Amino acid sequence: MSYPLKFNEEAHNEFIDAYYWYEFARERLGDRFMNCVEKRLQQISEHPQHYGSKENPRYREIKVENFPYTIVYEFFPRKKIIHIAAIYHSSRNPKKKYRRLK
Repeated sequence: MSYPLKFNEEAHNEFIDAYYWYEFARERLGDRFMNCVEKRLQQISEHPQHYGSKENPRYREIKVENFPYTIVYEFFPRKKIIHIAAIYHSSRNPKKKYRRLK
């Protein structure tokens, strides 16, 4: 069973900004980034409880393959929805990732 994904506006903006940054850096690199993120989003949708939490038990994380990004999400089994809270560049301070989600 796949669960629907709902994006936090900031997470969506991070995704779009990163796409354009990579596309500007090298042609088609943005497309590769988007495909890697979409692959992870599909995996989250199909198996939301498979991925663990790191610092905050409320949120789960999965790294984006080949890129320095992490997808942070919450799974609400009763509502049958997944909230994508952040698409976070891993070079940033990880404590800020959770501070801004509160």
